[in-house]
Amino acid sequence: MTTFTTTTTTTTTVPKPPPKKDADPSAALRTATTPSEIRAALSSLHARESALTTRLASLLSTHADLARSLSRLDNLRAGLGAQVIAARGISNNMLASASETASRLSGRVRALDLEKQRVEDTLRVVEQVAELKACVAGVVGSMGAPQDWEAAAGYISRAARVPDDIVRGGFAAAVVPTVEVPDPPWVTLEEARESLCNLFLREFKKAAAEGDAAKVTRFFKLFPLIGRGDVGLDVYGQYICQGVAGEARASLKEGTGPGGGQGRKDGVFFANALTRLFDHIARIVEAHGGLVERHYGTGKMVKVIERLQMEADVQGGIILDSWSDDRTVDRRLTDVRSYPFSFLVQSFLPPTRGFGGTPRVNSPAVGGGTNDARNSEDEGVNMREVDALLVEIAVMLEKWSVYSRFLAAKCKVSRHADSDLMSKLTIFKDPDTPDDAPLTIPDVLIKANLSRKVSGKLVGPYNVLTTFFFRRSVEKAFQLDESPSGLSLSMSRSIDSNPPFIISAVDVVMYIVNTVIRRSISTSQRGVVDSVLPTISSLLGSDFVGMIQRKMRDESYPRPAVQGNFPPEATIISFIVLINSLDLANEYLARIVSNFLKPAEQQHANGGSHTKSLQDAFPFKNDAAEVAARLNNLNASFSAKTTELLTEGIKVLFSQVIKPRLRPVLTDTFRDADYTLTEDELADVAAQNGQAEDDLLDQVPRVFEHGWDALMRPVARLMTPKTYTTLLELTADYLARVLEKRVWSYAGGRTSPYGAIRMERDFSGIVGTISKGNYAVREVFGRTAQVLMVANMEDEEWEELAGEEGDGEMMWVLNEDERRRARSIVKS
Repeated sequence: MTTFTTTTTTTTTVPKPPPKKDADPSAALRTATTPSEIRAALSSLHARESALTTRLASLLSTHADLARSLSRLDNLRAGLGAQVIAARGISNNMLASASETASRLSGRVRALDLEKQRVEDTLRVVEQVAELKACVAGVVGSMGAPQDWEAAAGYISRAARVPDDIVRGGFAAAVVPTVEVPDPPWVTLEEARESLCNLFLREFKKAAAEGDAAKVTRFFKLFPLIGRGDVGLDVYGQYICQGVAGEARASLKEGTGPGGGQGRKDGVFFANALTRLFDHIARIVEAHGGLVERHYGTGKMVKVIERLQMEADVQGGIILDSWSDDRTVDRRLTDVRSYPFSFLVQSFLPPTRGFGGTPRVNSPAVGGGTNDARNSEDEGVNMREVDALLVEIAVMLEKWSVYSRFLAAKCKVSRHADSDLMSKLTIFKDPDTPDDAPLTIPDVLIKANLSRKVSGKLVGPYNVLTTFFFRRSVEKAFQLDESPSGLSLSMSRSIDSNPPFIISAVDVVMYIVNTVIRRSISTSQRGVVDSVLPTISSLLGSDFVGMIQRKMRDESYPRPAVQGNFPPEATIISFIVLINSLDLANEYLARIVSNFLKPAEQQHANGGSHTKSLQDAFPFKNDAAEVAARLNNLNASFSAKTTELLTEGIKVLFSQVIKPRLRPVLTDTFRDADYTLTEDELADVAAQNGQAEDDLLDQVPRVFEHGWDALMRPVARLMTPKTYTTLLELTADYLARVLEKRVWSYAGGRTSPYGAIRMERDFSGIVGTISKGNYAVREVFGRTAQVLMVANMEDEEWEELAGEEGDGEMMWVLNEDERRRARSIVKS
């Protein structure tokens, strides 16, 4: 007992912390209280003694080497002192005199260089004055009897390279004048320039009047030599503008001569005149640009182009004014703005009550006037003339766009090789413009009167006429609308026409959409696209989708004629056709937009009627991206509207047609199904009815499949695959809730174990029939399948599954309470 107490006391004593390595071992020895602490302190003292001894031995061993090194340093210091004294002697006695000599030589060399420079400057002045004197003499001599104008211009050009301060200096004024030429050189040269300028102008105009192109070129090249380049460019601009004006007048005169009236009626007459104007300007720039740049300097062709554009403003304006007057564009704009669109307006009015019978297809309302689909021509607007006018405007806008690109590219690239003259861009590059910079419209076009004329005479009318043309086309498509004939919900009757079964208005309207978009893009005008695409989007949503919505609501809504009966077959078919029409219209527009967004090579490969990609049609800055965004917005907006109406239509079709007919199918399916019977009881029932037991087991899936096919196959035959899939998903969702509700009705032990197995088999067969051809719809029956699976589990399997933490590997759609409830379906 005493030993235990002692041990306990010893073990509970708190030991002091060991001394740190850096602590003084003697201090640790003084403070030690136990034998172990004393031993530890002594050990530290011995270790410290050994380290000190080792260090002292090392120092003593290196003492001799240190002494020898110090002696060596003393010897070196003595030698270096002697060298320092010798170096100071050399510097004072030898280098000082050499430095003085070098300084004197350097000064003399600088003086010689300065004298040499002055001599060279004097010689240069003398040479330039001699050159000036020779040039003055050459100018005067060439302008005399020889009349060698090229030589005279060459002498003046040489004299222009002499600096002006030398020309007007006193030395030149004293040396250059002679008895024959007593005036100062600058006076003589200026008089010669003025005289030659007047002479060249006179000869240039004379050659231009005579049509002598060689002589015109000869004198045109002399103007920059005498310092009168601006005069040469101005008179040259006048000369080529006369050719442009003559070409334009000739083009217009072709429509005023014998038989010319017929020429003006041609839909491409004015477009050809405008094209010839732009092509003529392009030919001038292509042929003469190099000459101007070579003799007048880089960038000088711009001034000629400005002069050409002024003439293009005049002649192009005359062509557009003549076209506008000849085509009576203002009257046509007034007519289309006042067009009433009677059919569309009356179609959206509430249906008139009090008239019997079914509304006529081509009539906007019951009793709404005549049923003539071509009544629009009586309202003063001829659609063929409008279409021809739009084609003509589109061609002229396209030529204007090519011309605009031609001038814009001149500021960017050096040369393009192309077989088409309008695409041969002889470019006079701005050195400050990088090669990868986007094209921008040049100021010469922005400020041009023709640009404003094009906007007012072409772009504005095109947008107005396109709006009318598209809306009238939609109206006429519904006036002439026809539904597919020979459709039936009876599978015994064959259908003569081919799917998809849609109204004819869809094909017509989508063809017009493609035509209008293609024609608008071909103009390469952002102002056209920015107006036309939103207009198409608005009219498609309001008129096209609105007309189909009105037909679905007022003419083809599948309501029963007598309460409690099914809707008439003709009404159901008409409603399905309208649903198909919305679906196909959405698909057609998406395909149209996608085709325009493809590169030109893919468009051509797919048989597209247009060959220019958006990047080719809209080369300026971000125009192509903006047009692509507008096309995508058009598709997205139309898809949103049609999808919303499609969803509502399919819900109506389900609730008014499918759901009422599903109820008797389900009633017949489960009429004789008794899941409380055991296996032996079921065999007795089969024997009493004279049936095979297998036939009785397959009765529920077989009856459901017969009723399902009779209901859904005729509908599937008429609907498009996409709309039928949506209808099938809606129907499957409804049946999933019905079947789940029926399964839960057996909760509380209302079915036998064998009956639960039969129920799972029957429901699996029903689900297989519903999902035939579309396996994805099985997912909505997941809850019913899991309820029956849990109900038919063996006790050991259920206990094992229930003992797993969480949900284990099973993906449950039932919660824990629902699983326990499912176990109560089978009698225990």
